[in-house]
Amino acid sequence: MKSITLFSDGSSLGNPGFGGYCAILRYKSSEKIISGGEVDTTNNRMELKAVIEGLKVLKEPCEVEIISDSIYVTKGISLWLEGWILKDFNKVKNPDLWREYVEAAKKHVIKTTWVKGHNGHTENEKCDKIAKQEAEKTRKNKGAT
Repeated sequence: MKSITLFSDGSSLGNPGFGGYCAILRYKSSEKIISGGEVDTTNNRMELKAVIEGLKVLKEPCEVEIISDSIYVTKGISLWLEGWILKDFNKVKNPDLWREYVEAAKKHVIKTTWVKGHNGHTENEKCDKIAKQEAEKTRKNKGAT
């Protein structure tokens, strides 16, 4: 089973507001960047969307270490998700995305690692920059209508 590192970050200009996300997938010396944006979203949704979209790109089962500055994402996956599933996501924020995460993650072995944001972590800083650019691009493209 391949070992993949998935760095992720999300951004929202307002909460809710225009949002962006970025995931960097690393396998050995290869990297792939996945990014995008949404209108009328929240920071937490973009944080989770980055992970989901990164996982969706993987074509085979992998061991995936998700590295994120989002406690919502890292603890959500490693501590809270099992209980949320048992209660069918009743009274859980963003149940649509958590269900999408469960589907995207089911064939993988997932581990999460939290890193402090805006603290010089190279990949986290890169994801943050791209996520903000995506949020700005979404505001520019969608906000003008």
